[in-house]
Amino acid sequence: MNNLTLSITTIGDLLLENKITRRGDGKPINNVRLTVPEYQRPYKWTARNAIQLLDDIIEAKNNNKEVYRVGTLILHKDLDDKSLERYNIVDGQQRTITFSLLLYALYELEKPKDRRKISFLNQRVFNNQFSRHNIPNNLNAFRRRTYKSTEGDGNLEHIRDMRKLRDFIEKQCELIVVITDDVSEAFQFFDSQNARGKALYPHDLLKAYHLREMSDIDERKTEQIVKEWEKIPQHELASFFGDYLYRVKEWINGNWAYKLNEHNIYKFKGITKMARTPYAQFYKSAFSYADFINSSAMPFVSGTREVNAFQLNTPIIAGKPFFDYTKHYYNILKDIQDNSQYEGFYIKGDIIVKTLDKHFSKGVGNKITRLLFDTALLLYVDRFCPATYPTKTDTDLFEQFVTYAFIWAYSLRAQYSHLGWHSAQNYILERCERDVINSLNIYKLIADSDTPISLLSLLADRLNPLSYDNIYDNRVYKSIDEGTVDEMEDDVFKNYLHFFKPTFYSE
Repeated sequence: MNNLTLSITTIGDLLLENKITRRGDGKPINNVRLTVPEYQRPYKWTARNAIQLLDDIIEAKNNNKEVYRVGTLILHKDLDDKSLERYNIVDGQQRTITFSLLLYALYELEKPKDRRKISFLNQRVFNNQFSRHNIPNNLNAFRRRTYKSTEGDGNLEHIRDMRKLRDFIEKQCELIVVITDDVSEAFQFFDSQNARGKALYPHDLLKAYHLREMSDIDERKTEQIVKEWEKIPQHELASFFGDYLYRVKEWINGNWAYKLNEHNIYKFKGITKMARTPYAQFYKSAFSYADFINSSAMPFVSGTREVNAFQLNTPIIAGKPFFDYTKHYYNILKDIQDNSQYEGFYIKGDIIVKTLDKHFSKGVGNKITRLLFDTALLLYVDRFCPATYPTKTDTDLFEQFVTYAFIWAYSLRAQYSHLGWHSAQNYILERCERDVINSLNIYKLIADSDTPISLLSLLADRLNPLSYDNIYDNRVYKSIDEGTVDEMEDDVFKNYLHFFKPTFYSE
């Protein structure tokens, strides 16, 4: 790509001075008129995304960062219009509009004569429902965060704080800028940037974020943590966070789980060491207590169980605990998915899992259903199963739950000939468009239960057997009744698995 110009610009130079701070030769690029071309997608950043950006900036400022890099801007220099230096935004529109709205809100705190103009905001907005809603909504969100209804010295102090924040944004927040006069080359660069490690992007961002929170930890310890992280295949980490942990967090709260991306990874950022609210103090104290007990000789000497430092439906503590959290749940999930008779801790030699491994591993619908089954087990283990010294009661109760989780998850599979994520999530969230047996949010039931016994009692009451008419292909029953289908000797298969094996598996 011979026509690319690489540059760096501060937010203030770009949006207030209409220039790019410096090219590779150190010289500025003047008369930069930013435009949003018609081919651009709508402005889809919500107030949550905008406020998250503001919080990240405030955190960087409080940590005394000299430079805070806030992303990349890809521009196509339009040579067709000789009278103007027009630069079309190919990538970076969402962030650029958001910074413009933030500066606009901050300058509203000044007297009219002292307000700076942001010419980028004067251009026409394309008639799109997302842009029409999100632009004014995000501006109002910034106004609520930056305006303070006080008088006298309190107001003056607030204004000074907002000026310092504005100064940090204008002078110390920087964008890497890529400029080309060939639009096809601009899109080629954009595509190449987005194609690299796309599936890994969210957890890579989380890794970088939590490493920044570990500035007070010994460098060798940090290096060891990174090595442990990188031992896990990266495609497995991407699936672990995106397919399992993220979805469980959403389903517990009765929310639809979309896709883990840069806009919702805040769910895994957690509580920082700077947080001082009672909410943050409570969870930081709980983690500190568990960490202190487990790192002492107390559990060994007393023969008691270690204290679990994590729960899936509570906040993560930022920094090193995030990496411990990742290792903890990754190992549990791998154990649940490994049915080895002698190696497994939670799952070992289970006839249900053995049957699923053998007969239900192929096809989109089967994979979706297995994920529902595995995540239900993961949440149960997290809430009720001790990591050390499990009693026979613990084991017996868990085995009962495995059966209930199977009945719940595979009732869904039995009722759909072609199962996709839309139907599966409706099933979980009890929003099915037709009458589907056993549609319930098992994740919320687990999270709301105080004991495994109360959970099992609730599931016994809520789960129902399937009738002939419920199965999408009820010919299976006839073949069983007529003795043309071989039945396994195990009672679990006779009581339930025979509903599924002949229907969904072919040699």
